[in-house]
Amino acid sequence: MKQRKKLVLSMLALSMLIYTCKISRQIVQRDANGNIIVINNPSPAYLSPQESLKTIHLPKGYHLELVASEPMIHEPVAITWDANGRMYVAEMNTYMQDAEGTGEMKAVSRVKRLEDTNGDGKMDKSVVFIDNLLLPRMILALDDRILVNETNSNNIYSYRDTNGDGKADEKKLVFRNDDISTSNLEHQKSGLIWNLDNKIYVTVENKRYYYEDGMLKAEYLHEGPGGQWGLTSDNYGRLFFSAAGAETPALNFQQNPSYGRFDFNDQYDNEFKAVWPIISTPDVQGGLNRLRPDSTLNQFTACTGQSVFRGTALPADVQGDLFICEPVGRLIRRAKVINTNGKITLKNAYNKEEFIASTDMNFRPVNSVTGPDGCLYIVDMYRGIIQEGNWTKKGTYLRKQIDEKKFDKNIGRGRIYRVVYDGIKPDKNLPKMLDMTTDKLVPYLAHTNGWWRDNAQKLIVVRADKSVVPALKAMALNKGTSQLGRIHALWTMKGLKSLDNETLMQALRDEDAEVRKTAVWIADESVKKGDEQIIKALDLLKNDPSADVRFQLALTMRFNKSDSAQGIIQYMMQKFPNDKLLVESQKNFQNKNNARDLAAKKAAALTEEDQKVLLKGATIFKQLCAICHGADGKGVSIGGSSMPAPPLAGVKDVNGDPEKLIKILLHGLSGPVDGKTYADAMPALGSNDDEYIAAVISYIRNDMGNKASIVRPADVKKVRDNHKGRDKNWTIQELQNTTK
Repeated sequence: MKQRKKLVLSMLALSMLIYTCKISRQIVQRDANGNIIVINNPSPAYLSPQESLKTIHLPKGYHLELVASEPMIHEPVAITWDANGRMYVAEMNTYMQDAEGTGEMKAVSRVKRLEDTNGDGKMDKSVVFIDNLLLPRMILALDDRILVNETNSNNIYSYRDTNGDGKADEKKLVFRNDDISTSNLEHQKSGLIWNLDNKIYVTVENKRYYYEDGMLKAEYLHEGPGGQWGLTSDNYGRLFFSAAGAETPALNFQQNPSYGRFDFNDQYDNEFKAVWPIISTPDVQGGLNRLRPDSTLNQFTACTGQSVFRGTALPADVQGDLFICEPVGRLIRRAKVINTNGKITLKNAYNKEEFIASTDMNFRPVNSVTGPDGCLYIVDMYRGIIQEGNWTKKGTYLRKQIDEKKFDKNIGRGRIYRVVYDGIKPDKNLPKMLDMTTDKLVPYLAHTNGWWRDNAQKLIVVRADKSVVPALKAMALNKGTSQLGRIHALWTMKGLKSLDNETLMQALRDEDAEVRKTAVWIADESVKKGDEQIIKALDLLKNDPSADVRFQLALTMRFNKSDSAQGIIQYMMQKFPNDKLLVESQKNFQNKNNARDLAAKKAAALTEEDQKVLLKGATIFKQLCAICHGADGKGVSIGGSSMPAPPLAGVKDVNGDPEKLIKILLHGLSGPVDGKTYADAMPALGSNDDEYIAAVISYIRNDMGNKASIVRPADVKKVRDNHKGRDKNWTIQELQNTTK
């Protein structure tokens, strides 16, 4: 009898387990056509990590595993691993702790160091590595040092644990720029990723960095790369930016930003920009204009935290796919990256569905990255409010949603997940690269997981150990080495300043197009210096069968003004007129040069003081305003949808009395403009000083085809004083009524 009772109880338990599994796997219902039925009235209530996991929908075969959660971590925004596999988590512990952003600028945020000591994939050891930070926004593991940049600062520090207690006790300034960033924290730079070319890239600013003699040194780009929160690269060093302010999920990925910005309007379409939440998403700063009739977000608005998957623990067809986080939609897009004769286009991997989507209203994916175990990692800030205080003010559509659903109560938590696939086990080999001699690192340059390749290259370059150059040369020229192994060996030699012309020219003749393209890219520096031997070798590639190689060749010749270099470009443009990428990129570059020359001629007629004002304004506009208004002031329309902000070129109000523009920059603008409704509000920039505001407006009024008077700081001060205490955006109707 007892045995029978035990059997019944066991069967009941098994049934409950099966039922529970079904609940976790069947969180979405579908209609007769197979379309997901949206949950229209989701609860905003907090869910435990285990409960939240059951609300997250993934395609068949995929599931999430919890890696870390509160109380171990709080408000996570970015993660990185050192070369020994220890995870570092940047926490923004003061981010929007209420709807007003009270106390946001207190320096009490942290970087935590987490470890998985038993190899089960879950973090079980945690220590505060760095304390008392101001909203850390960029984090990079160098060697046994961690580089960190904080909000409002342009300085970068390295932190090191010298006594083995897990806490940083050494802090050194590795890049100094004492200028304070005064932009809204959503509009400041992010990234700090070590790319294949040994350059360290960030968003927004027209600079990249490189490591030399214990310091970071800046290289200035002739044009800013754009982007906002999030930056990633693929196996071949192609960078992908995104811009939430411009509602642009991906941009500036056709060419490296060192050659200038360039996008095709059709590099993806409206169908790609549309997103597919599985619950209603009323808390959008764009309001009803950004919602479907079923109250779901209709397109990307908070696109952020993107990554290209370069690991080994997901199916082979995921390699090279681009993942884009959308925290307002509680989803993550998986995009197929398609190369057609060198031109890159993006397509949703699913039909009107997303790779990851949750019914938990507090699921806020803000970052993603490939880990050392070959899995895709997701950083979930897990909170109610995901927009900064400029967009949550009283009286706004968003604030009404926050107050009704009490989103401001869900704070101080956070989760990190990894995506796993049935039948593929994550790599349990714990990295110990920091403990290896440099010669032992070389084989990892050909590892199948991009994380290992990147860290091996980075460590060799940082150590500047040239004893491995013969081994690197042998790897680069060995046809038996994998394509990616040869590519990393070439770049590692370049990083060690030990790549000789003979090796480079052999690589230019490699049978693999990606290796040839890499060699052409590496030749940039030699071409700029006018190395005729290299230019002559590159000339042999102007009829290369690969459109990718030819395009890189045109880019490499771009900044060499010699007849031989420019002749190569002109030859290819005439010989391959259907190479749309090559032809259009070169035309875009030349048009911008012409516009720049014209602006310089106009500026020459101004006083030296006014020229400085315009230069400052141009820098601010190109780093901040161009994200939504376009670098040429004609708006942003990548993907063919509506513009996120009105154009500025040739606009009457731009060229007229500057008071309207001053008011807008000081206090922001919301509502329709010239009868057209835009999804986003123009944020207030009044926290900046009068010189800042005057410089931006002066540049706008003297470029992009506009021609109006310079605005002085005194003009800004007058308007500021007249409207002291104003705490809401202007509308066009108000401006027309109050501005004479």
